[in-house]
Amino acid sequence: MFQSLADSLDKTFRNLRGVGKISESNVTDALREIRLALLEADVEFSVARDFINRIKDKAVGVDVLKSIKPGEQIVKIFHDELAALLGGDNAPLDLNPPARILLCGLNGAGKTTTAAKLAYRLKKEGRRPVLVAIDLYRPAAIEQLATLARQVEVPCYTPDASEKDLVKVAKDALKWAETQDHSVIIFDTAGRQELDDNLITELKKLHTFLAPKETLLVADSAAGQQAVSVATHFNDAVGLTGIILTKLDGDARGGAALSMRAVTGKPIKYIGEGEKIDQLGEFHPVRMADRILGMGDIVGMVEQVADKINEADAMRSAQRMAEGKFDFTDFLDQMKMIQNMGPLEGLLGLLPGFSKIKKQLPSNAFDGKKMKRTEAIVLSMTKDERVRPEIIRGTRRARIAKGSGTTLQEVNALLKQFGQMREMMRSPHKMKNMMKAMSGGADSLDQLGDMKRGFGTFGGKRR
Repeated sequence: MFQSLADSLDKTFRNLRGVGKISESNVTDALREIRLALLEADVEFSVARDFINRIKDKAVGVDVLKSIKPGEQIVKIFHDELAALLGGDNAPLDLNPPARILLCGLNGAGKTTTAAKLAYRLKKEGRRPVLVAIDLYRPAAIEQLATLARQVEVPCYTPDASEKDLVKVAKDALKWAETQDHSVIIFDTAGRQELDDNLITELKKLHTFLAPKETLLVADSAAGQQAVSVATHFNDAVGLTGIILTKLDGDARGGAALSMRAVTGKPIKYIGEGEKIDQLGEFHPVRMADRILGMGDIVGMVEQVADKINEADAMRSAQRMAEGKFDFTDFLDQMKMIQNMGPLEGLLGLLPGFSKIKKQLPSNAFDGKKMKRTEAIVLSMTKDERVRPEIIRGTRRARIAKGSGTTLQEVNALLKQFGQMREMMRSPHKMKNMMKAMSGGADSLDQLGDMKRGFGTFGGKRR
């Protein structure tokens, strides 16, 4: 998400930092570029205009223009204003009894999947959620929610297929909920391809009856300029309390996030960054501002990793790395941990400066198929070969290639790269450089470039 905007801003701010003396003219030129970048990212026109005006009022002040590092000052102003535009602080759900959450939105935004994701997340947090399928126009949606509910092991109310009275279904669902051990009810409502009077009228009636503590708009992050109209109509109709943005992993622009928050004044509470049931995260405006400006989100990265790996296994693996005893069995364990964490590119995208590092890596560095082929090679090794890869020579290599369905060249490349990595691990100086590079130090790009040239990317070709 926001990749195109982040790339444009990176170029603009690099130019601004490189200017020896900042003038009002420099700032005006930079803000013009930022405005264009915002519009290209599908930020609504009036939102972009007002945002730029606020930055200009602060950026052309005497204290900024005459400061020692005016370029850095302007970047700081932009960051703070961007965080404010995105919402300032994280806005938690109101789950005080009776905790009722009503999800609304257009068809295709991902409401049903989001309902199950939210139930899964609340369950992990110690809540006792139940789901209610209240989309009476799309029978498949009812079955979809029931299936997802079984997957996350959460009770789900499904109305009779012949039922057409929305409020009656809601009454029946509340009676059913009383028989369940629950602390929060999530209602998945019907959507439409376009907003219409029938949808709004029905939603108003349902909203009035349920009086939910949270009314959340589930919106596709790729909606672009339409996002403002959708958010405004739903907010006027039922008074939104927040927004859940979906499909952030598939949209490089992200203007919807900036536009909807600014137009409705309602906080973005959650973001969906993948199809898996656990890929719904809290939205933190300051962290997102950091990510847009290439500063990364280390806290978010730690949260993701901690939630999906076994701490004891990770500590054991780290200890073996530190002792230089890392072998292909450890490597296989780490590959499985990485696969459990979801797409590697998305995770590493939370590292400071990763957008620049990414450009230096081979195009297939994050190819899931490559990882599977690498895994097949390791699985074709004997236990002894994984522990002592130095014994893997001619006939053994040919056997491993045949057994894994790969080529001899791929096996040779993996063994060579693995050997170079082990050598690096046994060198305190090289390991120190790697840690410094990953922390985003001044020379991090050069150091990572040197390491890439040194041992390449597993399963890929060196460039």
